Amino acid sequence: MPVSDTHAASPFVLSRPHGTVRARGVRTRFADADDAATRLRSGAVDAVVGAVAFDPSAPSALFEPVTLSHEPTPLAGSRPPRRTLISSEQIPDSATHRDRVRAALSAIASGALAKVVLARMIRAQLDSPVTVDGLLAALAGGNSEHNAFAVDTGTSWLLGASPELLLRKDGREVTCRPYAGSAPRSADPEADRESREKLAASEKDHREHAFVVEHLRDRLAPLCRELAIPDEPQLLSTGEMWHLATPIRAILDDDAVGALDLAITLSPTPAVGGTPSEVATEFIRAHEEPRGLYAGAVGWADAAGNGEWMVTIRCLELEPDLRSFRSWAGGGIVADSDPDAELAETTAKLLTVLRALGIED
Repeated sequence: MPVSDTHAASPFVLSRPHGTVRARGVRTRFADADDAATRLRSGAVDAVVGAVAFDPSAPSALFEPVTLSHEPTPLAGSRPPRRTLISSEQIPDSATHRDRVRAALSAIASGALAKVVLARMIRAQLDSPVTVDGLLAALAGGNSEHNAFAVDTGTSWLLGASPELLLRKDGREVTCRPYAGSAPRSADPEADRESREKLAASEKDHREHAFVVEHLRDRLAPLCRELAIPDEPQLLSTGEMWHLATPIRAILDDDAVGALDLAITLSPTPAVGGTPSEVATEFIRAHEEPRGLYAGAVGWADAAGNGEWMVTIRCLELEPDLRSFRSWAGGGIVADSDPDAELAETTAKLLTVLRALGIED
């Protein structure tokens, strides 16, 4: 029985500033993203929604819905009730995460890598259960764009509030908005301004961001007749972080290339993986616990080829008891990264999920 049958929630929801996409029912599930994309291109299914795994060798959580509806407004959002954690475990612990950053720096110094993103996870249990719809609303209410998503994976729920657009496709037009390079926000206006200005001037963060932009350029260019990429990134913010972000616009040569095809082609980007992509993915396999759906892509695609996919960050996996969860946060390691600063960055990014759950700072 799908998890959504038990808890009366839509098995897929994606809220964005321009509207909300909502699925009803589950017809066919796909663990293989390429299989789902092939079925979609052939017309065997009308739509595919869900989550693509970070590692291509790991199972995805995609399905054909019974219906897929589009609403013109994002989720309204709400404030969560206050909750506490009755248990919490960091995986890995702080010392081990710093050691992994040092190992990455050694690999970079040797020339094997230019960048790799290292993540850590918390596994925890709440003192009281959440509802899926309530948590989804809290996630949407925690950011100005009302970004939020929920996916019934069949065995758990994947929920989050990713700010990072992997791609949106409408006809032959494709837009992307990669994020890479981050700095924590502060409640103090002066400290917040200083953090923003430091990020804007950071050579390290601009270099980290450039790897992501070049990855998207390399993957999109062979498929496009037009590709517009600004020379410099923008500064954007969530409630917890400042980010460097670049708006990208492309026009495809062939409209037979669908949104799910592009999600598979572009993911994982160096914003969550690294450079070179294959070497970074292998380094992550060797040094981290399996990521599963974290740092992959979450979204929807229809038989016309249209769709929208977000990078699966600022997220958690919620177990069927609606109290136990896992959440992840990562940071990009480049030549002059500092292990203590990288640990602090992951701590700041975890606040998106913790605040949506009602956990006080």
